[in-house]
Amino acid sequence: MVSVVKKLVPPVIRRRIKEYRTNRRKARLFGALAPLVPSVEEMFDGPQTLEEFKANGEEFLGIYKDIGHLQPNERMLDVGCGIGRKTLPLTQYLTEQAVYQGIDITKAGIDWCRARITPRFPNFHFLQVDVYNKYYNPDGRYRASEYRFPFADATFDFVMLGSVFTHMLPDDLENYLSEVYRVLATKGRCLITYFLLNEESDRLMAAGRSTLHLEHVFDGYRTASIEEPELAIAFHEKWIRGLYGKLGLRIQRVDLGSWCGRADYLSYQDLILATKD
Repeated sequence: MVSVVKKLVPPVIRRRIKEYRTNRRKARLFGALAPLVPSVEEMFDGPQTLEEFKANGEEFLGIYKDIGHLQPNERMLDVGCGIGRKTLPLTQYLTEQAVYQGIDITKAGIDWCRARITPRFPNFHFLQVDVYNKYYNPDGRYRASEYRFPFADATFDFVMLGSVFTHMLPDDLENYLSEVYRVLATKGRCLITYFLLNEESDRLMAAGRSTLHLEHVFDGYRTASIEEPELAIAFHEKWIRGLYGKLGLRIQRVDLGSWCGRADYLSYQDLILATKD
């Protein structure tokens, strides 16, 4: 009977009912920030529900504060800001004296954030970087291995990369990390997520505990696909540590994630906090 009634309702009315229900859920979850939240269909960078969007944003605000020691008046660069999932909670934490700069290769996310977030929070800025990616920016002008961030040296106190290096090949990662070092102020911090390969993660993967099937082994890293390696890439922790040391980034702490099936973890991906000497 319900399915029959649905068929009798014109599509335009069904769409309006769905929008009404969605907007009510947004208002319940996000309060005054609800108009800044995209639809689930627009969330290209991870979440499958509004609840997941909210929970992940709040999780990382806690990580920024407790692990990264982000202060309310600092200058922050968010590489891979997406469509604002981790940005929204920051609008309630960073003061008007702070500067937030989000960059991403996906135009849709940057356009959304510029149109919705910046008018209400003018110290939140968003910029599309024209870096090639097969999925998100196939017409990109630059390769990640050669791209220079469009910011002066020592511009930021805090730099975040969430789920960026988990989709980059070694040369791309090395260039981006050197750019992170360049734009960080002295004593600034960078917080970056990874899939790190070490004795424990290797053992758990061999036991079938991992959520990722990183079957393809290369020198220093593993991937889930040979044809599309950027889908998911894990790097040897020893190589990553050596790269930090070479650049002059001092690792302060490593918090391992649940991705490989470990029981004791902080978040899904592994986290490295480092400071610039």
